[in-house]
Amino acid sequence: MRLDRSTSEGTFSLDGQTFDVENNVLVLGDDAECLVVDAPHDLGAIAEVVGDRRVVAVVCTHAHDDHVRLAPAAGERFAAPVLLHRDDLGLWTLTHPAAAPTELLEDGQVLTVAGTEVHVLHTPGHSPGSVCLYVPALETVLTGDTLFAGGPGATGRSFSDFPTIITSIRERVLALPPGTTVVPGHGGTTTVGDEAPHLQEWIDRGH
Repeated sequence: MRLDRSTSEGTFSLDGQTFDVENNVLVLGDDAECLVVDAPHDLGAIAEVVGDRRVVAVVCTHAHDDHVRLAPAAGERFAAPVLLHRDDLGLWTLTHPAAAPTELLEDGQVLTVAGTEVHVLHTPGHSPGSVCLYVPALETVLTGDTLFAGGPGATGRSFSDFPTIITSIRERVLALPPGTTVVPGHGGTTTVGDEAPHLQEWIDRGH
């Protein structure tokens, strides 16, 4: 069981503004099967990381367009279901008004890939249906845009809320063991132990 990663460049659009972004391409599994986590800008970049493995599912950490733009196409290419938390369906329809996710994620749900448990943690704030994926066997949590090295994901746009993301981080992410590696949807990794001491700083500076 391992986490393979690459990057993909594209854009993020919301509230009438568009920004250039670089997303992490994250694939969780072994040599035989895997989960694709989010489906950003380049299907070829995802397929390169997947290789010839069977894709169990395409799991969306949230429904901002830079994370789900290619989710339906990835589901079709890999013959895999697309999973999204129900609270992000409103965001999803901004990008895919005519295509729905295959299945809806629930807080506490346990996915299995390569014989390994992946725990779904509902962590709203960056968006209503944001989730983190905790893999105890790897001592790793994939946080989407909920927590980065240096603080919370942005909450200054539609569908987001700063007090909510702080609660999610405090109660769900920082409650994990300090040695847990945090792998966000953009940028480099950190650990729960490295970020936890800074919670009050983030609260003081606001969104």
